[in-house]
Amino acid sequence: MASGNAATPAFSYEPSPWIDFFAGYEPPPLQYLLLRPTQGQPKRCQNKSKQWMTLRAKKLKEDICMLFKSSNDKVVKMSLVDKLQHLGIDHLFEDQIDTAMWQILKSEFSNYNLYEVALRFRLLREHGYCVSPDVFNRFKSEDGSFINDITNEPRTLLCLYNASHLLFHGEPALEEAIAFARHHLESCNGSLKTPLAQQVQRALQIPMPRTNKRVEMLHYILEYEQEEHNPILLELAKLDFNLQQNVHLKELKAIIRWWKHFLGYIELSFIRDRVVEGYTWASVLYYDTKFELTRSMITKMIVLITTLDDIYDNHATLEDSWKLHEAIQRWD
Repeated sequence: MASGNAATPAFSYEPSPWIDFFAGYEPPPLQYLLLRPTQGQPKRCQNKSKQWMTLRAKKLKEDICMLFKSSNDKVVKMSLVDKLQHLGIDHLFEDQIDTAMWQILKSEFSNYNLYEVALRFRLLREHGYCVSPDVFNRFKSEDGSFINDITNEPRTLLCLYNASHLLFHGEPALEEAIAFARHHLESCNGSLKTPLAQQVQRALQIPMPRTNKRVEMLHYILEYEQEEHNPILLELAKLDFNLQQNVHLKELKAIIRWWKHFLGYIELSFIRDRVVEGYTWASVLYYDTKFELTRSMITKMIVLITTLDDIYDNHATLEDSWKLHEAIQRWD
């Protein structure tokens, strides 16, 4: 920072390549992907109205609610919750998932295999239940190491690996589980088939509990379609993503208009243009359409913080900084 009446430092940033693009962006008509194409024909998209897609999503949601009601099998419910979370549509079933997780917590699981135990452990910890890592002891030998039988089960190893990353400080058993699972996943990584191979590669880079949920969901929608899948879940995931994306694009366009007005009012050409990045961060945290106000507030806070940061660090003299500080203190 300069001091006294020293010359203001010359400092500028490259303009954002996104502002003009999103300011004039008009989203294309919403498209509905045909999930059951005729034999020998590729999947096709049809333009559908937002109202039609919303009603269709509501019908699919009702069908999935019936899946929760129609099964008392805890393993089936665990799998359903896991798929809903992985497909990014768990926000549509908060009450049903809360009830299912409470039932899973209270259920016995003594006869379950390691995959199911690890899945149960991960789901419960993700939902705030402090379950003990002792549940994995039955899969260890007398010397405390995991039994070799599971080293040839990459799907189980991946589940254990992701679950173990929900460890608390001071849980060496889960640290050992991470090292064990990672070693064997790396050993078999080259021989795995699609889509498990891609899931393992992503997890070895960033474990699923630590990844960007929205990005992971985009990967998994394509992978789930290659597996033996429930078409109702897959269709709702695609509909919900497209409906949310449409909302996000409209929000971003409105925020960019606000940013252009703000930038023209303050007339500071040296300020970084971070509005698109700010909205991206906000939408990663709160992507559900009901959080429109939250996304807008977070984005504008990031813009204001960036503005002050650039003024203080890159442009203002000491005298300028004092004047700005006094003005902020007078801000009602």
